[in-house]
Amino acid sequence: MKVEQIYTGCLAHAAYYIESNGEAAVFDPLREVQPYIDRAQKDDAEIKYVFETHFHADFVSGHLDLRKKAGSEIVFGPGAKPAYEAIIAKDGQVFEIGDYKVKVIHTPGHTMESTTYLLIDENNKEHGLITGDTLFIGDVGRPDLAQHVVSDLTEEKLAGHLYDSLRNKILPLNDDLIVYPNHGAGSACGKMMSKETTDTLGNQKKTNYALRADMTKEEFIKELLTGLTAPPGYFPQNVLMNIRGYESLDSILDRATKSLSPEEFEVVANETGALMLDTRDAEDFAKGFIPNSINIGLEGSFAQWVGEMIPDVKQEILLITYPGKEEEAITRLSRVGYDNTVGYLKGGFSSWNESRKDFETVTRVTSSDLEKSYKTQKPLLFDVRKKSEYDSEHVLGAINVPLNEINNHLAQFPKDKPLILHCAGGYRSMIAASILKQRGWVDIADVIGGFEEIKETSVPKSEYICPTTLL
Repeated sequence: MKVEQIYTGCLAHAAYYIESNGEAAVFDPLREVQPYIDRAQKDDAEIKYVFETHFHADFVSGHLDLRKKAGSEIVFGPGAKPAYEAIIAKDGQVFEIGDYKVKVIHTPGHTMESTTYLLIDENNKEHGLITGDTLFIGDVGRPDLAQHVVSDLTEEKLAGHLYDSLRNKILPLNDDLIVYPNHGAGSACGKMMSKETTDTLGNQKKTNYALRADMTKEEFIKELLTGLTAPPGYFPQNVLMNIRGYESLDSILDRATKSLSPEEFEVVANETGALMLDTRDAEDFAKGFIPNSINIGLEGSFAQWVGEMIPDVKQEILLITYPGKEEEAITRLSRVGYDNTVGYLKGGFSSWNESRKDFETVTRVTSSDLEKSYKTQKPLLFDVRKKSEYDSEHVLGAINVPLNEINNHLAQFPKDKPLILHCAGGYRSMIAASILKQRGWVDIADVIGGFEEIKETSVPKSEYICPTTLL
């Protein structure tokens, strides 16, 4: 049985495609569905079903557009209550795709409608499990998301359901089944996912902390909830979009791909209050950017950081991109529900610069520059990495304010002193610098290459780099 994993690294997301005898199925598709349609056409197949493992929080699924464009039937697991037509499957129900079968296994816990799909090949042999966010490689789905939509679904209740689902529905299955999860490392839907994106169930039984045979329910709940960070603010909004429905991506692209001259761009920005989002890389942004714009680079984990840093998915957005990257940026915004792009700067920042309009810059310093100033001036150094990164190793005296928490801790950044920011490699610290600039901070510098470069300086590690064990 051939199962094609379609992995999107910037979201750490995996969709799946299977085909048999001219019939195909897609599991947990992204918002832009044409690649799935093209894949089925290559097989001269029709996409019979689009299976959803649950109402996703970290992206807007493409099930509605697949139904519209390919005539596919949408399938959810037991208990799902979408606001549109769909098949609500029963536990144990079997669907046929050519000579293949897909068996529904209801596995509540991540959410109450969470469902795993057992794949059965043409010889009636069980092949693998599409696990959604129920079981990852090295982890299981976090149980604290549904309470942001339904308040009485506490994380403790859901964790208990997940324990039962794993013990009663997943662990009894054959060890040679291949596990096909919805996410890999980098997703906020778990806390310690592996970089590997498939594994055998037997190996997961041996290595996944959450599948230990001797673990009690109480131990499971405690371990699962320990160390969970707050989910990104856009998650509940994406869940509601997946439940209630959403506008077609084609309509969004038609509305958003509106090129604006520098003069028109400035007028729209002033009249609408739209957020100006610059998607260029950190180096180019630092050399010159439109005042009050923020930087989230398209080449990084763009959609995830947009979701972290822009609280409202309904926020109107004006784009500054490299020429030719406009549609990609609009699409990637829509993957996480930001559907209100109102236009983009024609010609990118170069056209703004050529029009002789005002712009700002961000100072960038090397790790050697930081070393010299650190020894003599002791500047205020802010580390915007995650707390776990900071706790593992950091510069002595650096103040840790994780990027996703910066809006809640602006008071920690004095405006009357020079500030130096760093992250691991320079992507996140430029986002932080742009936000502070937008909020009125002036004297800000960013460390080129971030902590990875800082570690390569000649300063003795005993003086400069501080593992947690030495604190």
